[in-house]
Amino acid sequence: METVSIVLFLLLAVVVSGALSRMLPIPAPVPLVQIGLGAIIGLSTSHRVELDPELFLLLFLPPLLFLDGWRIPKDELFKDLSTIFELALGLVLITVVGMGLFIHWMIPAMPLAVAFALAAVVSPTDPIAVSAIAARVPIPKRMMHILEGESLLNDASGLVCLRFAIAAAMTGVFSAGEAALNFLWVAGAGLVIGVLVTLAVTRAKAWVTSRWGEDTGSQILVSLLIPFGSYLAAEHVHASGILAAVGAGVTMTFAEISRQALAVTRMRRNSVWDTIQFSLNGIIFVLLGEQLPAILSSAKRTVAMTGHGEPWWLAIYIVAIVAGLAALRFLWVWASLRLTILRNRNKNGVEVRSPEWRLVAAMSLAGVRGAITLAGVLTLPLALSDGTPFPARDLAIFLAAGVIIASLLIASVGLPVLLRGLTMPAEPSKQADEDAARVAAAEAAIQAIERHQHELSEKLGDADRYAAAGARVMDLYRERIEGLGTDRGEDIRLQERRFKEFRLVGLKAERAALTELIRTRRLGSATMQKLTRELDLSEARYRF
Repeated sequence: METVSIVLFLLLAVVVSGALSRMLPIPAPVPLVQIGLGAIIGLSTSHRVELDPELFLLLFLPPLLFLDGWRIPKDELFKDLSTIFELALGLVLITVVGMGLFIHWMIPAMPLAVAFALAAVVSPTDPIAVSAIAARVPIPKRMMHILEGESLLNDASGLVCLRFAIAAAMTGVFSAGEAALNFLWVAGAGLVIGVLVTLAVTRAKAWVTSRWGEDTGSQILVSLLIPFGSYLAAEHVHASGILAAVGAGVTMTFAEISRQALAVTRMRRNSVWDTIQFSLNGIIFVLLGEQLPAILSSAKRTVAMTGHGEPWWLAIYIVAIVAGLAALRFLWVWASLRLTILRNRNKNGVEVRSPEWRLVAAMSLAGVRGAITLAGVLTLPLALSDGTPFPARDLAIFLAAGVIIASLLIASVGLPVLLRGLTMPAEPSKQADEDAARVAAAEAAIQAIERHQHELSEKLGDADRYAAAGARVMDLYRERIEGLGTDRGEDIRLQERRFKEFRLVGLKAERAALTELIRTRRLGSATMQKLTRELDLSEARYRF
């Protein structure tokens, strides 16, 4: 019962944090509010949340990484794939090696393998924290897509590096050649297992659905089980469960193209996954805050490990690590963008203009550490193989927590300033492709209606009745085709905006009328729910 009570209390803190972040007069990112609430919980109760590191990893990371891989725009991911790989793989390796050596030099009491482990956990970035910070100053879409793609891959690469660092700390042995071969197996097998599990599950699900119909609840539950199944299957063969979850998420997009679920299933599933993502990310930040009092209370004992006597040395270490991470990221982003510019010359052979310094600085500041860093550092083992305590574990957790909070604070102040008025290079319009797709869909619909109309008239007779009904629907599609095929694009878009505006006014009036009917008991609750759902779907269609 105590464990259940703690979980419910953490979820309540996540809910309250969302409301508080909107009430505060000063814009504060939700993660910082959640950390603050967690600290209040930690100070006001004697209970402490203690999770087994492997259990913590299993519960939080697979669904979060799976969802990131599933929802990331694949076209945008592939368009900037070279830049994303440079940031997600090259920058992670440079960070692990460079910052690992720097941390070990700065804190000789921390073994080199543990320093590499700490560098590995602070290398992944968190786009959710970035979007929360920049909620009132929107991030350019292409920049956000790059950050999402980078986070998707560097989460996996950073945690794989963490795995090798922990193995070296546990055994005291590290071989670069063996590690490289092991990395190929861990990464390759993990990705393949994630892809195969998703394809097998979606194919089996489609086969069952085609014969016995679709159950929405079962479909949603299956999607929730896929990341955990992929993770456990990969870990069973000593591959990367993290990469298996990422591979499963990316594959889910393509698997569903040929095996479409019902519309109601997709809508309910999206709502469920939105709730899970919000809850898990929130709980991780609340847990960080809840651990802070205990971490701070042992600060003197922790700093004593470094050979110093004053706790403020820990603040110096955190500032030095954050500065080192920022410098490495700034240099790497600048070099990566320069390489991208050199590769992308225009047709006349003239180089594209170099991006302004604010873009490089914003990309650098956007390297905020968040949930994955905390989840990773908490997976450090409690003890070595011989039973002795894991060296400098408390120090590593303290420094990782400090890096998360410091990066959030710095980005909260600096990122909105840099993003204000910042524009990415112009992107080609996709309106023509969208219009062509709408025309193609409308033409296909007309052909299908004509065939269905003909089949009904032959089978049931009374062709005029079906002709009238079919003509009404086909006229709507013909109007769409004529509208998209004219040159009055601006005129049509203005009319479309006016149509949406009047439609939303009408929907608001409908909702008010239904509310009055239910208030006066002239409408049953079941009918009210059905009509409200229809209004919600219509409003979502015309509002976005």
